[in-house]
Amino acid sequence: MSLSGVTDIDRTDACIRPLLCRGMDGRPDWPYLWFHRTEAKMTKPPLTLLLAAPRGFCAGVDRAIKIVEMAIDKWGAPVYVRHEIVHNKFVVDSLRDRGAVFVEHLDEVPADRPVIFSAHGVPKAVPAEAARRQMVFVDATCPLVSKVHIEAERHHADGLQMVMIGHDGHPETIGTMGQLPPGEVVLVETVADVAGLQVRDPSKLAFITQTTLSVDDTADIVAALQARFPAIVGPHKEDICYATTNRQAAVKEIAPRIDALLVIGAPNSSNSKRLVEVGRAAGCGYAQLVQRATEIDWRALEGSRSVGITAGASAPEVLITEVLDAFLDRFDAVVELVETARETVEFKVPRVLRVPT
Repeated sequence: MSLSGVTDIDRTDACIRPLLCRGMDGRPDWPYLWFHRTEAKMTKPPLTLLLAAPRGFCAGVDRAIKIVEMAIDKWGAPVYVRHEIVHNKFVVDSLRDRGAVFVEHLDEVPADRPVIFSAHGVPKAVPAEAARRQMVFVDATCPLVSKVHIEAERHHADGLQMVMIGHDGHPETIGTMGQLPPGEVVLVETVADVAGLQVRDPSKLAFITQTTLSVDDTADIVAALQARFPAIVGPHKEDICYATTNRQAAVKEIAPRIDALLVIGAPNSSNSKRLVEVGRAAGCGYAQLVQRATEIDWRALEGSRSVGITAGASAPEVLITEVLDAFLDRFDAVVELVETARETVEFKVPRVLRVPT
């Protein structure tokens, strides 16, 4: 071992620094240094990892990804996708490698190539334009988002103006509001928005919600709407989807037991960001959103005895495994599964992809 090698160790491994010393005769004590370096590497701080379940892919995301994969298999590359099929860079990059081309506008798609609409849904004008251009298109909108679209149309047919609880600019909100003519859907994001809401007729209102919201925050907004507009009509069944609800419930279960929470998901993923907020509100002092293990802030986790791990509905299990492996490399970790529900929901892909050409 050269002296430059010792210098490198000194710079990169602080726990070795006290052992970088000379022997009794003044020469480097290499065997002593190597033994203790190995011992230091093997000694890891203890940590409990609480792995939330359910986590990761939901049925709507799984279906949307299959739609793109099957479309490429059926029609060959390239297959165009309007907007990210789901909000996860790893998934999008993987599909891009297979031949998917992601665009934001329909006019970027050649008329002779198939186009897929993302799981978040699109305004009615988009498939109408695709049909006008005689394009082959497949709608990958999550069936639970489509349910909200149908509700909005039904209430509109009954003469009710819609109030949508959602995030301004989110693709799902844009798609849902675009199911009805302009002015027929008004958006609220917070309880404060309800106080200043201007509607056509307070006695003829209904409300719908984005499917990926915080359950608790949405309940507060609904209560404010009902207090101000007693006649407002709600959905027959909760609009916030089962996957969002289940993942938030799992985080609430582990939050009181952990020092920190890691949510694996994309920064533009609504349901992933809500998991971070839910964790903080449920008593977890530190919560971080990461896309991959490389984004973990290890310094922020120093001194933690227990860390919770979950993933948004568009994060694949391979990224969860990657994060767990990163913890096992650094800690003497025990993984405990905390399961609050079991999901058995499956959605079929459109028939056009299940039949031969």
